[in-house]
Amino acid sequence: MLILIVAFAVSLVMTLLALRSAKAHAHLAHDNDLSGPQKFHANPVPRIGGLGIVAGLLAGALVLLLRDPPAGVQACVLLACGLPALAAGLAEDLTKSVSPARRLLATAVSAGLAVWLLDAAIRYTAIPGLDWIVSFPLGAALATVFAVAGVANSINIIDGFNGLASMCCVLILLSLAYVGFQVDDLLIAWLALAGVGAVLGFFVWNFPAGLIFLGDGGAYFMGFYIAELAILLLLRNPTVSPMFPLLLCIYPVFETLFSIYRRRFLRSMPPSMPDGIHLHSLIYRRVMRWAVGNRSAKAMTRRNSMTSPYLWLLCMLAAIPAVLFWDNTPVLAALIVLFGVSYVALYWRIVRFRAPRWMVFRR
Repeated sequence: MLILIVAFAVSLVMTLLALRSAKAHAHLAHDNDLSGPQKFHANPVPRIGGLGIVAGLLAGALVLLLRDPPAGVQACVLLACGLPALAAGLAEDLTKSVSPARRLLATAVSAGLAVWLLDAAIRYTAIPGLDWIVSFPLGAALATVFAVAGVANSINIIDGFNGLASMCCVLILLSLAYVGFQVDDLLIAWLALAGVGAVLGFFVWNFPAGLIFLGDGGAYFMGFYIAELAILLLLRNPTVSPMFPLLLCIYPVFETLFSIYRRRFLRSMPPSMPDGIHLHSLIYRRVMRWAVGNRSAKAMTRRNSMTSPYLWLLCMLAAIPAVLFWDNTPVLAALIVLFGVSYVALYWRIVRFRAPRWMVFRR
């Protein structure tokens, strides 16, 4: 547990330092746009929380380097591979001028570096047709780059409310750590626990008060990190079903795919154009908006934070069965389908102002 504690402590302190230093250059670090369709905060907030998380992960990697040098070297290489994704995200956080396509390209570069330096490529999917593609080195590399960029983008998509994306990352990483221990893959287990500690160090300052945001840098980097750990887990342990990481990440991934479908086919909009009707946005607008009725900053922050636990529950409903059936491909595939059906049913109920009674907040 030392690696988790060290990563948490370093992330906690470095996020606080980032929070304090951001006041000196608020025009760069703060999110001053409060009017966008996906903006639900009351005051300008710094978007550089990813720096503290990366610092915590680096501290965890150094601990691993001291205890197990070969594993520590692999950890450091993995973090180095993620630098393009982090840099592109941070550039957007600071300049507000880096397009989604460029951020995805930078994440793809990070994934390509991991394929090259760590041999972290998808070589088995349990999906007919796709398995033939990944049987070739080029096909495996392209599929891996696409999957990693997709997961990174999906974490960024759900980063809309205090604690939402960060706690989902914690749940996913805890699940990866558990299965890592189950198959005696200590490298994956320790790296996942380092991620848990680093994200929790940020979470303390992000939830519930929303003092600092994950930002695109943090979201893209954590998406890259989670995807790479999942790929390495599968690569190093053939007994783990390839459907395990897909079910584990199904909430952010399905949110992204459904958003693309909704924008492109239902609203005739470009898939990359932001809107305010993601599931988490609808829960805020249709469920939590009435919980605290006034427009004060305190009330808005409270509604913001009270939205996230609903989505944590949704993430847990995927993570728990994924952990229970991590080596059973047919069951995991059936659960993925069940999640998709349940998500769509819940979405359409809320969008029609018919939220389930258990979701209605009562003071």
